[in-house]
Amino acid sequence: MTDTDPTINHPSIRADRVSAGYRGHEVSRRLSLSIERGSRTALVGPNGSGKSTILKTLARLIKPLSGAVYLNGEDIGRLPTREVARRMAILPQVHEAPPELTVLELVSQGRFPHVGALKMLRHTDDEAVQEAIRLTRLEDLMDRPVDTLSGGEHQRAWMALALAQQTDLLLLDEPTTFLDVGHQLDLLRLVSRLNKDQGVTVVMVLHDLNHAARFADRMIAVLDGEVVADGPPTEVLTPGLLRECFGVEASVIRDPRTGAPMCIPHTTISSGNDDQR
Repeated sequence: MTDTDPTINHPSIRADRVSAGYRGHEVSRRLSLSIERGSRTALVGPNGSGKSTILKTLARLIKPLSGAVYLNGEDIGRLPTREVARRMAILPQVHEAPPELTVLELVSQGRFPHVGALKMLRHTDDEAVQEAIRLTRLEDLMDRPVDTLSGGEHQRAWMALALAQQTDLLLLDEPTTFLDVGHQLDLLRLVSRLNKDQGVTVVMVLHDLNHAARFADRMIAVLDGEVVADGPPTEVLTPGLLRECFGVEASVIRDPRTGAPMCIPHTTISSGNDDQR
């Protein structure tokens, strides 16, 4: 995208009075929010709060019940699928690959939105695939069938597919699922590097509030499909928010190494304030 592109003045993605959900079940009603270019946003909330539904609606995996989503200022519902895939990559929460598809073949699919008229991968596409594999540390697994991978390896393979698209916007739905703590940190550091070094805009659903506070510059807390807090982690991750949104009594301190807020849950509201272990 060039500086003369008229879409450069628009938010990366914007929801305008969007009601989201499934047939017969409205999860979120008349939601409006903008994701600015170059930002890192974490959607957080308890199970069933609607955060993944909101992300899927932004990604056009779910059609809004009403309202509209705009990608670089254009109605995403009216854009060709291939064009959307050139601008936005999505790592969904649930994904399946055909049996016997190798890691290399899976990651190569991330280049299909960019292939030419002959539908053949070019040298630049091969380079993008190899870079995505390197970034996710899958070099030794390239020839393995995806259905033989462990949960964490499987997640990293799908992350590599999203990275191979080389888009300016990356939507991640619980990207650290199945990953051990080391690989969780590796993935989130990778996302941060893409944001800082390449200007990639990131929106991610995260369960771990401390990871959200550390690796995002904006947190959006969702409860019952509604935004209950939106701002920098220092303003969102508070004892009051944890009480209201998650039903827990907790302390919030500063991480001694990063300075990010960090929550220490003590007890659920319903169990009282006794110091049981």
